[in-house]
Amino acid sequence: MPISAGQKIGPYEVLSSIGAGGMGEVYRARDTRLGREVALKILPAEFSADRDRLERFELEARSASALNHPNIITIYDVGSSNSTSYLSMELVEGKSLRALLDEGLMPLRKIASIASQLADGLAKAHAAGIVHRDLKPENLMISKDGFLKILDFGLAKMTLVHANQASNLQTQTGAGMVRGTVGYMSPEQASGKAVDFHSDQFSFGTILYEMITGKRPFQRGSVAESMAAIIREDPEPVHNLNPQLPMVLRWILDRCMAKDPEERYASTRDLARDLQSIRDHISEVSSVATVSAVQQPVKRLLQISWKSRLKPAP
Repeated sequence: MPISAGQKIGPYEVLSSIGAGGMGEVYRARDTRLGREVALKILPAEFSADRDRLERFELEARSASALNHPNIITIYDVGSSNSTSYLSMELVEGKSLRALLDEGLMPLRKIASIASQLADGLAKAHAAGIVHRDLKPENLMISKDGFLKILDFGLAKMTLVHANQASNLQTQTGAGMVRGTVGYMSPEQASGKAVDFHSDQFSFGTILYEMITGKRPFQRGSVAESMAAIIREDPEPVHNLNPQLPMVLRWILDRCMAKDPEERYASTRDLARDLQSIRDHISEVSSVATVSAVQQPVKRLLQISWKSRLKPAP
């Protein structure tokens, strides 16, 4: 049942609705104890009805709240009131990455900034053993001053949702449970296999692909076709859609979107470092037009040594 302005949920007074998604409805609310505004997520009713799922959700929320990183949303509180389960978190004044993508292609400098921040937040979480499992533009907020915030970190694997391309998907397979968002999940997710930090890297790649080209790499006519494309097909070459893209970004994109998890980055921190180098030297990177001209400068810029990075640490 919709919640109206002025309604109290625990120590929070609801002010207005922000939106809704697979994880529940989100409201702008005031913490009456501290006098600050927060984003209050009201969890679906099935969470309250399933004690085991609620306990696991609370454990994930507490794990994510300990990350303390500028690019990961801060979780303040998790609890329940009158059988209503809620999550209180930092209120971000800005737009989702989806909203920014809907406005059209972004300049390379902005793409590099967003991608670098996203990779940095992922590296922090992966080092703590937390995998997002549902990265997508809707779960990324860009504040008015340009800071990226990753939402629902560590919580997405608990989601129950509808099976369509606009929402999350849960289906039973012989190998296990498929959880994620169609079009952004990794091949191992789509196959129902166990996932680790490499899976988030693939999802990161699909988001970067969309920022660069304006197209979703695996969007097809149905859920089944999209999942099959993720598992078996390569996306349209990015240089066909954006010929001016610097070669170094193509290399990073190809590595993140490798079908085999072991062919992606051995450490998400290495991915973050590469993107930070691009962001900090964007003018030099953008001025390079040919493969022969780019190879040596980029190797020096990123200090790439793939063999030295073949280590298991996330």
